[in-house]
Amino acid sequence: MVQVPDKPLVPNNSLITPGPEEGRALAIMLARHSVHAMQRELEVLQNGRAQYAHDPFGLIAASHVIAVEFATIAAANNYWRSAASQ
Repeated sequence: MVQVPDKPLVPNNSLITPGPEEGRALAIMLARHSVHAMQRELEVLQNGRAQYAHDPFGLIAASHVIAVEFATIAAANNYWRSAASQ
C-alpha cells in the first residue's frame, strides 16, 4: 500500500501567523496532518472519504477538530496581538 508522505506536524515548528486568515488555514492544515499521521495508508484514506463525506455528524466532528486547532493557534498568537493593540 502507498503511504502518505511524512510532513511536519507543526510546519516551521511554530504556530505564529500574520493574522486570523492564515491562522485558520494553519488550523485546517494541522487537522489534515493529524489524520494523515494516524492513518498512513493512502488507499484507506481515499476509501473512507466516500463514507464520511456525506455524513453530517462526521463533518461536524471534523469541523470541531479544526475549531480546537484554531483556538490553540489564536491563543499562541495572543489573539493576533490583542487585535493589533486596538
